Amino acid sequence: MSDIREIELGETKLAGRAMLALRPRWETVDAIVDLVDNRLRPLGYRLIGVFDGVSDEAVSVLGFRPTFTSAWGQIVYVDDLSTLPEARGHGYADSLVQWIKAEAKRLGCEAVHLDSGVAADRAPAHRLYMRNHLAITSHHFSVGV
Repeated sequence: MSDIREIELGETKLAGRAMLALRPRWETVDAIVDLVDNRLRPLGYRLIGVFDGVSDEAVSVLGFRPTFTSAWGQIVYVDDLSTLPEARGHGYADSLVQWIKAEAKRLGCEAVHLDSGVAADRAPAHRLYMRNHLAITSHHFSVGV
C-alpha cells in the first residue's frame, strides 16, 4: 500500500533519486537537495512524494508552487513530476496528479499548470496528463542567453 505525503525541509534526500530520473542535469542527490532546499523552497516550492512502504525513499515525486499570474490568475504550477524507472506503471504519478488537483482546489486556485518537453520519450508522461484531463492550452517558447 502506498502513502502520499509532503516531503519537508530536511527530508529532501528521500526524493533525490526520483528527481534525478527527470532532472539528470543536477547529477547527484546532494545537488538536488541543495537546489530544492536552498533555491526552490524559499520561493514557495513544495515537494510531495509517494512512498510504497518497501523503501524509505519516494518512488514518485511532484514538486509545485502556488502562484498568481496575469495570464491565468491563482494557479498551482507543477515544476516536477517524476517516478523512478523501476516503479513506473503502478499508478503513482496518477495518484500525484489527483492529489495536486485536490490541493489546488483546497488552496483556492483556478487551475493546475505544467510544461512538458516534446521529445518522443515524454509520450508516456503526455498520456498521463491527457488521462487526467490536462489540456494543451499554449506553446512555451524559450531561448538560451
